[in-house]
Parts: sequence; C-alpha cells; structure tokens
Amino acid sequence: MTAFDWAALALFILCWLGYDPLLKLISHRFGALNNDMLAVRHAWMRAMATREIKLLDSQLLGHSINSGSFFASSNLLLIAAVGGVLFGGETALRSFASVGAEPVPVPVLEAKLALVVACLARGLLDFIWSIRQMNYALALIGASERLEDPDRLAAFAKATSDVLNPALAAFSQGVRGYYFALAAGAWLFGPGWLTAAVLSSFALMVWRQVGSPAARAIRSAHRLLEPPTER
Repeated sequence: MTAFDWAALALFILCWLGYDPLLKLISHRFGALNNDMLAVRHAWMRAMATREIKLLDSQLLGHSINSGSFFASSNLLLIAAVGGVLFGGETALRSFASVGAEPVPVPVLEAKLALVVACLARGLLDFIWSIRQMNYALALIGASERLEDPDRLAAFAKATSDVLNPALAAFSQGVRGYYFALAAGAWLFGPGWLTAAVLSSFALMVWRQVGSPAARAIRSAHRLLEPPTER
C-alpha cells in the first residue's frame, strides 16, 4: 500500500474510534440526539410503570426488536456476499477492475474487502447484543406491576431504562456500522475516495445527532419532559 493508503486508513480508524468520545463531548456542551433520547426513554419507562395494561409498551419495544432482527439478517447477508468475493479466488477479486476499482495487488484488495467485512461484522455483533438487551427490557415490562409508591416507581423505571438505553445504543452502533462499511467500500476506488467517504459519513452522522430537524425536535421534547425542579 502507498503512504496515501496508510494515511487514509489511519483517518478511517481515528473516525471510527473517535466518534463516541467526540459525540459525548458535543452532547455535554450542545446536546445530541442520542443523549436526549436517554431522558425520553426514561420518561417512557416512568409512564409505563404507572400503566395497568402494558400492551402498548410491549408492542413498541417489539417493533424495535423486529427492526434489529431485520438489520442483523441484512448484515449477515452482506458479510456472506463480501466474504464470498474475498475467498472466491483471484478471479473473483480481479472482477472489481471491471467496475472501475483501483488496480492494486491482490493482497491489498483483500485488505480493503476485509475492512468492509470488519465493519459489517462489528455491526452484526451490535445488533445481536441489542436484540438480547431489548428482550431483557421486554421481560421487565411484562414483570412490572402498577406501582403506586413513588420511590418504587422511580427505582423500577430507572432499572428498566438502564436496560433499554444500552440496548438501543447498541442498535445505533450497529446502524453506524453501515456508514463506515460504505466508507470502507469507497477505498476500492483509491485512498482519496476513502478519505472523502469517511469524512463525509462522519460529518453526516454528527450533523444528524446535533443539527438535524429530528435532533432539534427531540431536544425540545427532552426539555418538556424534565420535571419543573430540574429545569
């Protein structure tokens, strides 16, 4: 690989590993969608604990589980497709030249495809863990009773949201894997494409967390859900 390839790969790894720390820093100063959703889900679990019938809550969470299962299945299919090319021999690898991929030695091409597989595999593991945690949260919803004592209600709502929030955080990490897999795929056309793709994906994800209409709306809802003493 050229020095430009190594530099582009280093930038990719920096963005991949640095996204979460940067988002936490931004959320403390300006707010971010994922951080606001923590409070929204906590409010949801507080409301759930006061309801006698939990059918609506279980249906909403069941929808999230179905979404996670869909993405996990899609990841598995994509891993199989890319892995089939990766282990399909030199002829399969060389077929990329017909679609405009940069002509490079086979080991370099294998490394580029391996990066795509790594992103998809990380996403698959995130989706699997997300589904498991959402099932735990669903069990807590099913086991809950209508709590009248405010202290018990608050404690149970926090316990349930402490399971649900990491579950949906893992779901978000799995979706993030698609962004990085697409950026990694751009490396097939050269290091310049990888650099542009990873910076574009990174900027898009940050904007969607901080400045998108959805992020602003959730931030407003978060403020409305706060108890008056916390405002």
